Amino acid sequence: MRKGAVIQTNTAFLRMAGFCRTAGLIVSVVIATPGLSLSTHAATFTSFDPAGSAATYAWSIEQGAIAGYYYDSNVVYHGYVRAADGTITAFDPSGSTGTYAQSINAGGAIAGYYQDSNVVYHGFVRSAGGTITAFDPQGSRGTLASSINAGGAIAGYYQDSSGVYHGFVRSARGKITTFDPSGSIGTFVYGINTGGAITGYFGDSSGAFHGFLRAAGGTITTFDPPGSVGTAALAINKGGTITGTYLDGSGTYHGFVRAADGTITSFDPAGSTATFGHGISNPGAIAGNYADGSGIYHGFVRATGGAIKTFDPPGSTNTDGTSIDNARTDKGAIAGYYADGTGVLHGFLRSP
Repeated sequence: MRKGAVIQTNTAFLRMAGFCRTAGLIVSVVIATPGLSLSTHAATFTSFDPAGSAATYAWSIEQGAIAGYYYDSNVVYHGYVRAADGTITAFDPSGSTGTYAQSINAGGAIAGYYQDSNVVYHGFVRSAGGTITAFDPQGSRGTLASSINAGGAIAGYYQDSSGVYHGFVRSARGKITTFDPSGSIGTFVYGINTGGAITGYFGDSSGAFHGFLRAAGGTITTFDPPGSVGTAALAINKGGTITGTYLDGSGTYHGFVRAADGTITSFDPAGSTATFGHGISNPGAIAGNYADGSGIYHGFVRATGGAIKTFDPPGSTNTDGTSIDNARTDKGAIAGYYADGTGVLHGFLRSP
């Protein structure tokens, strides 16, 4: 499980990929397509940190509001929401010893998870008014809520008493349904769209990871980009388009976009040695990051037509674009975080 910036459950694939939402930056992969990658272009960057932050992670943006978490000088994690006007409010569920806000919806509700004094993780939902409700699927020994949709449904995954991970969806009224793709020995859920379709990935008995799409009615379709030996589906938009990353047979990570009809296109910014698609807007623009030949990470935005623009906030030595705003146009406002020259992490908002 991800311990906010520290938890990582599916280590076999993601650690190998360098893809961990950990105290370090998230990394990603994309396929270089001649003529599509463009140099860094003019955009407005706003850097921010909650009061008392020693490291800030921006995880989700919607209608200009950003949710994420930070740790203080005692390395205690707290959730926060940054309103569209820049006001930052920190929060923690009752009994939390570490809070990790993961996703915000258009109404301002936030989903995530927290750690209690027994080092057990629980899911939570925070209403726009600040009321926090904790929850766990039956039999959970650790719950991670990953994504909340416009209607308030939450998707994520949990660990059972045998240490096996399963997916779940929690309705806005609180009913929890658990699920696993056929053949799964570990299910990891990362996105839910407005219609209730869910995406993520699972491990099979051979140790390989595959992407999946779970329709609102419960039907699950599995998929892999051509040439993939390991697939991680990470985000889904209103129309059912999915983005993520996959590992090829030579050990290189590439970004991919899977259309609602099942067509899969891989991509990489020019010069990428590893590409990761982290967020997708309803129009189909994708935000993520990639590693260059020196192992430095940079942010990118891929337009619906396929053109890729790369970027870094001023002073960044490593950049991760984690989410793209559905309230914006195809270009998309992007939230993420970056490391400065001293290695300190800060949140950023990139406005096109």
